[in-house]
This record gives sequence, structure tokens and C-alpha cells, in this order.
Amino acid sequence: MKTAIIIPVYNHEQRLEEVIHQALKLGLPLLVIDDGSTDKTPDILNRIEGISVIRHPTNLGKGAALLSGFAAAVKQGCDWAITIDGDGQHNPEDAWPLISAVADGRRVIVVGRREGMAGKNVPWTSRFGRGFSNFWVWASGGPRITDSQSGFRLYPLPEALHLDIMARRYQFEVEILVRAKRKGIDTIEAPVQVVYQAKGERVSHFQPWLDFRRNSATFSRLIIERIFGPFLP
Repeated sequence: MKTAIIIPVYNHEQRLEEVIHQALKLGLPLLVIDDGSTDKTPDILNRIEGISVIRHPTNLGKGAALLSGFAAAVKQGCDWAITIDGDGQHNPEDAWPLISAVADGRRVIVVGRREGMAGKNVPWTSRFGRGFSNFWVWASGGPRITDSQSGFRLYPLPEALHLDIMARRYQFEVEILVRAKRKGIDTIEAPVQVVYQAKGERVSHFQPWLDFRRNSATFSRLIIERIFGPFLP
């Protein structure tokens, strides 16, 4: 396995440097996708050595950032990609259990199942959103898993680039599970730690009502495809 680490970032100046330095300890190629940040993120990235940086001039969405990272990793000869959020929620050391999960050569997606989601700093929207997403991923024809919203994952490359995913924002991460399942690529889970900082310290771009509408639109599209797909030209 040649595995790259991909960190998509958008205005994550608070914890980004810490996350990158922890990820560098893994000794794997590290690509950071700056998705149009307008804070100090570009300055932070400029002073860190040992990473490759791809910049989007404007904010295109997390899905678009991940696709840019996948394409760059393939060009570097990588056949797997670990994705880690830049908000400090993940411990990069947990990449090893994800990698170990495919030691038998399976070409699957490995989702980091976040442990400790009942902690006092975990907002109710995150717990509700996880359950909501899990059900609709399954109803859309995707895998039955317990943490479909975790951004800590291992993806097979180049397969992840060729799944015809329409979503380009956070919804990318649920749609890719459904598309992969339809293409015969299974999804499995491995446990990872999770850290939710106290309110006011946590970096989040989650917009409850807007993201709920976007999620609903994505799942509606996938379910319609599942039901009527065989009858479409």
C-alpha cells in the first residue's frame, strides 16, 4: 500500500497547525487542500514544511476538496487515501487501525467509527445528524453502518475518483458510500477516537437548516434513482 493523507481545510486556523504536525508523524505523504480560506490558514500552510498544498481560489465545498486531493494522490502514485478533518476532532494516529482493516487486500472504504459521541461537549445536532444520515444512507441503497458522517476515512484509489458523485459539499461523504455500494465497493468500519472541544473553542461550519435541506435533497435524489433507475433511459 502507498497511502496519502488528505486534509481538506476551510478557515481552520485555530487547530490546523496542530493537526498537520500530528499527521506528519505518520510518515506518509500529506496533501492539504485549502478550499478558499479567508482567515490565516494560507499563512499557516506557507510556514509548514513537508506538505503539499493545493489551493482553490474560492470555496467549492468539502467534496470538491477531497476530489482534488484524490487526483493529486493518484498522480503521486498512491493507491489509498486517508482523509482527516482539520478541526482537531480526529487523532491522526488512528489512521493505523483503518489501514490495518484492509491488510487482507480488500478494496473497500473504511470509515472511522467515532467512539465517545455521548460526551458532554458533543452537540445534539451531531448525534441526531449521525442517526438521520445512517438511516437514509441505507434507505438510498448504501451500506448499513453506524457512523456515515465521520470524515476520518480510508478510500481506495483511483476507484473513489470514478463514482460519478454529484454532491460537492459535505453531502459528498454520504453520497460516495451509496455510489460505492452500487458499484460493488463495500464499506466497513474501524473504531477511532473523537475530540469535541467546548462550545466556543470548536471550529464548525455546520449550518443546521441549510445542511439539513442539502442532505434531504441529496437523499431524495439517490432514493429516486434507486426506485426509478431501472426505468430511466
